[in-house]
Amino acid sequence: MKLHFIAIGGSAMHALAIALKDKGYEISGSDDAIFEPSRSKLKEKGILPGEQGWFPSKVSSDLDAVILGMHAKEDNPELKKAKELGLQIFSYPEFLFEQSKDKTRVVIGGSHGKTSITSMILHVMHYHDKAVDYMVGAALDGYENSVHLTEDNDFILIEGDEYLSSPIDRRPKFHLYKPNIALLSGIAWDHINVFPDYKGYVEQFEVFVDSIVNGGILVYNEEDLELRRIAEETKNPIRKHPYQAPEYSIENKKTIVTTPEGEMPLEIFGKHNLSNLAGAKWICQHMGIDEAEFYEAIATFRGASKRLEKIAESDSAIIFKDFAHSPSKVRATTTAVKEQFSSRKVVACLELHTYSSLNADFLKHYDGSLDAADEAFVFYSPEAVKLKKLDSISEEQISSAFRKPHLKVFTNPAQLHSALKNLELRNSVLLLMSSGNYCGLDFDEVRTWVNK
Repeated sequence: MKLHFIAIGGSAMHALAIALKDKGYEISGSDDAIFEPSRSKLKEKGILPGEQGWFPSKVSSDLDAVILGMHAKEDNPELKKAKELGLQIFSYPEFLFEQSKDKTRVVIGGSHGKTSITSMILHVMHYHDKAVDYMVGAALDGYENSVHLTEDNDFILIEGDEYLSSPIDRRPKFHLYKPNIALLSGIAWDHINVFPDYKGYVEQFEVFVDSIVNGGILVYNEEDLELRRIAEETKNPIRKHPYQAPEYSIENKKTIVTTPEGEMPLEIFGKHNLSNLAGAKWICQHMGIDEAEFYEAIATFRGASKRLEKIAESDSAIIFKDFAHSPSKVRATTTAVKEQFSSRKVVACLELHTYSSLNADFLKHYDGSLDAADEAFVFYSPEAVKLKKLDSISEEQISSAFRKPHLKVFTNPAQLHSALKNLELRNSVLLLMSSGNYCGLDFDEVRTWVNK
């Protein structure tokens, strides 16, 4: 099969291109900007475009299909050429469905926890030598690529994102997978540039539940009242399995979960992660892993990349990095760290980086999200606000929204970096939360701070 990728450099697009190249397909692609690690990975596979830009000459009638990435625009010259030639044009999720039509599709959705749950399931499958196809939204230890596709495997595990499929397909990605088995971890309003009101956002999850194949399975977090309502009200003839966080305790900074076989220590911590674990257990059981086998494997799971990732530790200090950026995830992560390290000072630093978090009307949802921290910093770049063409926000608006006493707000990267570097971290935990990089914070240097 001969395929051309428009916007091949995207984090998901380049991984799909590599997976299909490994499967024996002939792959070409274009992009106007390709960054690391996509660039090196594409180069290693021999499918890095020779030059950046859009070239209609790359789109020819002998192509079996074109795959269109979200980074491309509607007026992309290669897309226009593909339409003129009458070629099949797929979005990323559409083509992933084409690759999995004959498999049992297991789709993990929810506003938060998707990557962690998908990673847990993959970890358990790998531990027990159960081969599955997959698509996960983060780099995983022990896996060369975040997408793996075969002709032979019976299951495909897909992280189901509610964001849009492509510039010409405004449907959420997870609407296109038609799962046999689905999980929803929770609903917390996000992507307000696409879903400007809460009701419209919630409707996308209702559509997802209705897209589960007849007789399929929905595993859902019953502690989320919105999810419980959706599960109870759907007319789709599916089986439903609710879950909730298991009982646990913390002893000597170690989380102990209660299982049918007794108490078991974990490498991960936080109620939100234990809720994720409970959901993952249900999915693994539907994929042929019994409860005892699940707990044996999950005891060695250390977390997904960038999800409460411990980047440095000494006798007196620990530094975590987390992808948290939505209000619910910031609250859950900060609370988890304080609960786990109750005898230490917790310093939380949040970068407001996404469209939603930099929206003046959305800021109020961060009220109380940093309350568990003993000391809190918030950083945002006024330049990022301008680039996203949003109304300007002030430091006073940030302070008023978070309602965190003594909150320190920074807009200058150098001042933030200096303030963090000069922190007294003895008997402390530093939690860095962002989907960005704090305008160039040097994490190699950050790792040295625990030894000050």
